[in-house]
Amino acid sequence: MKFSKRMLAIIAIVSLFAGLSGCANNIFIGVREGADRVVLAEANQVGSCQSKGAIIISVFAKFRIEKDVEANMYQMARNEAVDAGADTVVKGDSPEFGKRTFKLYKCRP
Repeated sequence: MKFSKRMLAIIAIVSLFAGLSGCANNIFIGVREGADRVVLAEANQVGSCQSKGAIIISVFAKFRIEKDVEANMYQMARNEAVDAGADTVVKGDSPEFGKRTFKLYKCRP
């Protein structure tokens, strides 16, 4: 009887962990109006653009895959660019997983 209770507890814990990590990978970041027109550029492509500052984006990254974390940070940067009047973002430093600096630029008239 103890063996079956222990197995049931292990199965429940593993299922809970798997479910939580699956949910974490599917975190939805809303898209602000105009964010779809903000582009990602390389630093050497914004020489003639007007700087609009820089932002630090931080997202939940524990138990998540890199592709999803990067996508969330990029979407948040695009959303913030709209608020700053920018139309272009450039990836900056990433001091830790889930945290990245983005520079904002106005490149189009």
